[in-house]
This record gives sequence, C-alpha cells and structure tokens, in this order.
Amino acid sequence: AEGPSTFIPLGEILQEGGESSLHQLLGAFVSAGRVDHVAMVMGLHPQYLSSFWKTQYLLLRMDGPLPYHKRHYIAIMAAARHRCSYLVRLHMGEFLQVGGNPAWLQGLHCAPQKLRNLNEINKLLAHRPWLITKEHIEALLKPGEDSWSLAELVQALVLLTHYHSLASFVFGCGIKPKEDQDVGNSCWPPSPHSDSSPASDDSVGDSGGTDAMQEVEMLMERMKLLQENQREEEGVTQEEMATRFELEKTESLLVPSSDVLDPSLQSNIRCFLEDPEFGYKDFTRRGEQAPPTFRAQ
Repeated sequence: AEGPSTFIPLGEILQEGGESSLHQLLGAFVSAGRVDHVAMVMGLHPQYLSSFWKTQYLLLRMDGPLPYHKRHYIAIMAAARHRCSYLVRLHMGEFLQVGGNPAWLQGLHCAPQKLRNLNEINKLLAHRPWLITKEHIEALLKPGEDSWSLAELVQALVLLTHYHSLASFVFGCGIKPKEDQDVGNSCWPPSPHSDSSPASDDSVGDSGGTDAMQEVEMLMERMKLLQENQREEEGVTQEEMATRFELEKTESLLVPSSDVLDPSLQSNIRCFLEDPEFGYKDFTRRGEQAPPTFRAQ
C-alpha cells in the first residue's frame, strides 16, 4: 500500500512504532473513522504523538477566547505562509465542519479585517521573527472595532507558531496527502480525556519554483560527476553507482515534493497570502547594518 511518507517506508512505520503507537492510532480510527498521515508518521514516537495530540486538542477544541472557526482559519494562514498544501487543505475542511463561512475560503481578502490584521505578524513569525517589535503587538491591541484582546492575541500567536513548526514537520517527513483528502474530509484524534486514547523561505514559492528546480538539477549533475570520479577510484561498477545515484536523488531533501510545485495547489494557497514574495533573509549579512534583534542570555 502507498505509505504516508515519501521518505519512510510504510512497513517501517507499521513495525517500529510498537504496541503503544498502534493502540493510539487504533483509538483515533475508532473515534474519527480515519487517521491522518501526520499521526501515522509521528506514531514512530508514541510518547511524542501523545503530547502532540494533547496540544492539538487544547489549542483547537478546548475553551479559549477565540471561536473554533477562527482558530482553524489562523492555522490556514500560518500553513499558507510556508506553502504547506497538506495543512491548508486539512484545516479548510475543519473550518467548514465547525461552521466557518465558506466565503472566507475564497481568500484572505474575504476574511474579516481583524483576521487580516494578523498578516504582518504572521509573515514575520514565519520568515524573520527577529524583526518583530513591541509596536507590532501594540498595533493589534489598539482599541477599535477590529482590535484584539490580549488573551485572543496570545492564543492566535501560539497557533501561528505551532503551525509554522508543523509545516516544517510535514515537509521534513515528506508527508503525502491522502488520495481522498479534500475540503471537509479530515481527521480528529480522540479526546485526551477518553479511555481509548492518551491524555526561509522554507519552501519553494510561485515565482521561484522554476529557478529552484534548475538549481536542483545542476546540483544533482555535480553530485553525479563527483560520484563517477569516486567510482573510478574505488572500482565500483556502473550499475551500483546508478542505483546509488537514483536513491540519493529520490531521498534528497533538495528536491521539492510535487505538491509544493503544483500550480493548481499553489493557486489555492496563494489566495491566503498577502506579500507572497516576503521570505527569509539572513540577518547576519556582511556589509549591511544588522537589524534589531531580541537577545537573551
């Protein structure tokens, strides 16, 4: 069967997690009727999966200042900054299931101004968090029709950073979308209180996709030449080197997954982005005045 990860064989996922992992995943399946690919891969580390599910449940399902549909919309905004189509699709479905307005899913421009005001701090947290100042917080808390309360803003910032990190996990583990994953069709883990369960740009953007692929191809060609030279020195056969090279090419993290570069998926993500060209920029560039940064001893 097709596995949930590009990098980890399905057999390894099913075997290495152990009895504890299988028990957790079975509980999720009984509760929700399905298990998402993130949970399957994370099941390799059962204790971490348990903590992750508790965190997800607290952030998205428990009492808090933000209504449920806004929590999922903030998750969409965060995942879209890293062009993570897996999480964007997942939370579009959850957004609708908890009663969110379908019109908001047409793009960020259709969302209330209060949510749109998060765009600036969302992009900074995603790509250049050292640029955040107290003025960004003050602007969101400033009294007015679209102002945030302190409690709301704290929860929103935790959601943003949580999903920025989770997008990295999805890309790093090569998480693949389910064939039947669509808006309105997703999975919830069981409640942590139930008996059946435990209590840069960092991606390839629209304009840079072609250049990135060309750069990857050049790097792969250089790798091939180096390996051929090594083969000549070590006496390795041509067939062995071809096999090694294809394996390296398949497993290389330099090669973006197909969903990152798929224009149709990118168009679904682009509508949730304002200033999509904004991305990571090294704050220690030589010859330039260093921007202000938070410093902690």
